Amino acid sequence: MNMTQCKFLVLAAGVLLASAAIWSAPQKPAAKAPEVLQLTGDAADVHDPVIIKEGDTYYVYCTGGGRGGQGVIPIRTSKDMRSWTMAGYVMEKLPDWVTTEIPGGRGAWAPDISFYSGRYHLYYAVSTFGSRNSVIGLTTNETLDPASPKYKWVDEGMVLRSYQDKDDWNAIDPNLFIEDKDNVWLNWGSFWGGIKMRRIDPATGKLSTKDTELYSLSSRDRAQPIGGSVEAPFIVRHGDYFYLFVSFDRCCRGVNSTYNVVVGRSRKVTGPYVDKDGKPMPQGGGSLVIASTTPNWKGPGHEAVLQEPGGDYLIFHAYNGTTGRSFLQISTMIWEDGWPKVGALP
Repeated sequence: MNMTQCKFLVLAAGVLLASAAIWSAPQKPAAKAPEVLQLTGDAADVHDPVIIKEGDTYYVYCTGGGRGGQGVIPIRTSKDMRSWTMAGYVMEKLPDWVTTEIPGGRGAWAPDISFYSGRYHLYYAVSTFGSRNSVIGLTTNETLDPASPKYKWVDEGMVLRSYQDKDDWNAIDPNLFIEDKDNVWLNWGSFWGGIKMRRIDPATGKLSTKDTELYSLSSRDRAQPIGGSVEAPFIVRHGDYFYLFVSFDRCCRGVNSTYNVVVGRSRKVTGPYVDKDGKPMPQGGGSLVIASTTPNWKGPGHEAVLQEPGGDYLIFHAYNGTTGRSFLQISTMIWEDGWPKVGALP
């Protein structure tokens, strides 16, 4: 065998080894398809849910209470996110300042829970249907565990007020987003001028007096049949983007509810948020996340997102397609090409 033949054999062997390495390289496993979890226990009559975990316990807060001797803002707990137990209420009744501001308000709507500055902050709204006379209030606690001696909800008063005769936005559906310890944001809104946002002072949990800029994040054409129907904002960060989830169309109509969840993203928390097609959310943009696809469940919406080390979850309510009763729903959530994907309602 001459030198040329040796070189050829060495080169051929190298090519074969490289080819073998290419074909035998381990493939990245495909992400498990997202699914809507099967829930048991006290999952009925949940509307506008939000979720948080302290220790080994998950807590869900939702709209409700305030009538017939009930407390305000129901609490449900779970150890596994599947079996739920009713665990009381946040407040015995609305604070006096709330009933003074909103005499027709009977209960608290759409609570939002977060932890910063050493305390849990629960924001909630009080209003009446179809009105922009609305308030967002705040109550705080050192712990969520009722068995702890430190457990006590403290009324922190009013955070935001909207007025029917002068504001083109509605102070309901609060959501707090913590960018970092120095940059905290409250977004809110329903119909009319859409979703708005202001900076929060982390020391007080109230609106910043130094930065008073009002940001517009999402809105819809009010000339359409369901004019201006956008509400229930929720912001999370994933990778290099901020994601704004909102609910479109009509809630609160049982089997006739048409709620659905859409999303957009932005490089900055203040926007502009755009959907997959590049349409800005302030111009009606939003890419579908979940909607009714079978007769069994109607109007999935008023979403919240839980981000955990093992994966993300979308929390929302949907109406039983036969009875119209609202139920807590939770879906695992994966990310494909930079966009969230959840399971389909059965």
